[in-house]
Amino acid sequence: MLVSVIMPTYNCGRYIEESIRSVQAQTMTDWELQIVDDASTDNTREVLAPYLEADPRIHYECLSANQGPAAARTEALKRASGRYVAFLDSDDIWYPDKLEKQIAFMEAKGVPFSCTAYRLMSADGEDRHTALFPPEKVDYKRCIRLSNPIGNLTVMYDQEALGRFEVPPIRKRNDFALWLQVLKKTPYCAGMPEVLAAYRQGREGSVSRNKLAQARYHWQLYHEIEGHGALRSACEVLCWAVVKTTGVGVTRRRV
Repeated sequence: MLVSVIMPTYNCGRYIEESIRSVQAQTMTDWELQIVDDASTDNTREVLAPYLEADPRIHYECLSANQGPAAARTEALKRASGRYVAFLDSDDIWYPDKLEKQIAFMEAKGVPFSCTAYRLMSADGEDRHTALFPPEKVDYKRCIRLSNPIGNLTVMYDQEALGRFEVPPIRKRNDFALWLQVLKKTPYCAGMPEVLAAYRQGREGSVSRNKLAQARYHWQLYHEIEGHGALRSACEVLCWAVVKTTGVGVTRRRV
């Protein structure tokens, strides 16, 4: 198996079909899709049933109780058997050549960790004609300084080279927490300056909607999980606030 796709889901019955179809449409077909359901209460299971029956590359596990996206991602990672691990939330989508182009980019650069640019869309899938581009290189310190310029839906890393990971147990910003773990194993994440995915903004119930509430999760990430001192953690939370308020360090372009 070449690529394991990690897809946590919770009450995404309305969107998950589009996400799955974007994986099935990939020009690179040697993949498995590991879907872990964080005890959804909507029709997610019913929506998935025909896909599970028709495509043996798609795997599904439902947690017995709601534990948050970190637990669902970790469970999916435990099941990942591919050389490469890629991430796609169940309301976002990939472009058809995403996997093929990103693997070629990583092989050409000789890097085990990469991300790409991605565009923004509304909750209803309407194109917002804006794309976010990652820096050419993001190391551990820069990842914190820029408050995670790495788009979750664009990440891929080489599991054979870097080993296996568990997502730190934090409800919000757990993808950020995971990238910091990966960046302890490799010098940087290489940014691919091409739009290969689309991120859905403003979905009702999304854990990433309330930016103000994220401040305490950043403190928890820096101080408790990363073990940084109180002063350093406070400065890092301030960096997050500045980046989110001003957009400093984030490259946005009209597309």
